[in-house]
Amino acid sequence: MPLVDLLRRTPYRNARVAIEEAEEARVRETLDLAVRLGELMLRSGAGAPQVEGSVAAVCAAAGLTNVEIDITLQSLLVHAHVDAVHAVTELRVVRSTRHDYARLVAVHELVDAFVSGHIELTEAVEQLRDIKRARRIWPDWAVTTATAMLAAAVAVMIGATLFTAAVTLLAVLGVSAVSGLMRPFHLPDFYSNAISAFVATALAWAAYALGAQGWIPLGGKDFAFIVAGGIVALLPGRTMASAVEDVISGYAVTGAGRLLAVMVSLTGIVIGVAVALGTTIRLTEALSFTFVSPSVLELRTSEAEWWALVIGAFIVGACGSVTMQTRRRLVLPTAALSVAAGSVYAVLTRLIDVGAVTATGLAAVALGLVGRLVALRLGAPAMAVVVPASFGLLPGLTIFRGLYELVGQESTNIGSLSFQAGVATLLGAAGVLLAIATGTTLGEIIASPWDRRVARVRRRVRV
Repeated sequence: MPLVDLLRRTPYRNARVAIEEAEEARVRETLDLAVRLGELMLRSGAGAPQVEGSVAAVCAAAGLTNVEIDITLQSLLVHAHVDAVHAVTELRVVRSTRHDYARLVAVHELVDAFVSGHIELTEAVEQLRDIKRARRIWPDWAVTTATAMLAAAVAVMIGATLFTAAVTLLAVLGVSAVSGLMRPFHLPDFYSNAISAFVATALAWAAYALGAQGWIPLGGKDFAFIVAGGIVALLPGRTMASAVEDVISGYAVTGAGRLLAVMVSLTGIVIGVAVALGTTIRLTEALSFTFVSPSVLELRTSEAEWWALVIGAFIVGACGSVTMQTRRRLVLPTAALSVAAGSVYAVLTRLIDVGAVTATGLAAVALGLVGRLVALRLGAPAMAVVVPASFGLLPGLTIFRGLYELVGQESTNIGSLSFQAGVATLLGAAGVLLAIATGTTLGEIIASPWDRRVARVRRRVRV
């Protein structure tokens, strides 16, 4: 495939393509830079289309005209012909991933400068080395605090009081403490997610038990809000978005691998919450408490006041940026995009009475479209602002309701619940997750024709 086609719908499709062919030494240096750059992007959480676009842009700018790029979930292979006889192949294996959007922004700036001719190959190699060695923007304690605040803000967005939000924050901090104790065991995500979900639900039930005794102002709905906030903090939102984007863009193997990882992570969360719910229901019956009433199952996806929705969405976007390790200058724009997406969803569901899945999809399209333009204007890849801004759309309460129906139907005191209703509710939550991923991807595709204009405005302002 010609490099021009590989660069289509990427921020670099108007890259300065070198006319003269590269010599063998330069080919090797270029491929080494390209695969190391692509490996860093994969390790930092980028999707296959972004990695391929960046690698192709670097190769085109260096004068490589005949290049083959193969990306899987854990490896990157680039093959280039020097002449009719000689060829060069570079392979890098990605053994672990950890979201770090600050590094992705730095790589984006590096590629943009290289394809624009502002830096040479040797300078690009040095800059990439500095990017790898740089410390993470946000320390671990800041990420932990941001995760807890994100869960509390999600609880506020769906109708929780400030006291319930504070309890949610403390519960997620407790989950983080348990995760810290598990860290030396290096458990796979499935087990760590299951344990974290169990602890989050158990702590929420403990708070509800205190409320049932009249010691704190916390009721059945608050229990649901606390668990929902904890679920959103655990959901693999970025992996889901990357998986769907890979599949839509034609990377079936990589997308299938990511989707399987998402399913395993979600299964761990479901098992953890379900086991905790089953255990707490039986404890409640044994202690003669009045557990969560069926009215919890009638909760809308959001019952908060408009002011609470706006403030909650703003905090979710800002804290989501911190958890994704993005740059400080992108925190406020991401928070503003989160408010915009949450407002679109609220208008569609509350004023026009659009279904949750459809409203989420439309809000995600708007988020992807505006987010790509804002990100490019700020000199960053779209995912750096779109992904954290989408956290407020995640279906934490819907997942809780589905699990409660699945587990609660075994108890005679819960009400008329059914296994089929629980499965249907969980499928609705899966539909929301899919709507977020496909909607943001579609929005970015729609916005791609304006990349050149936005980039031109940004360069004019910089000059």
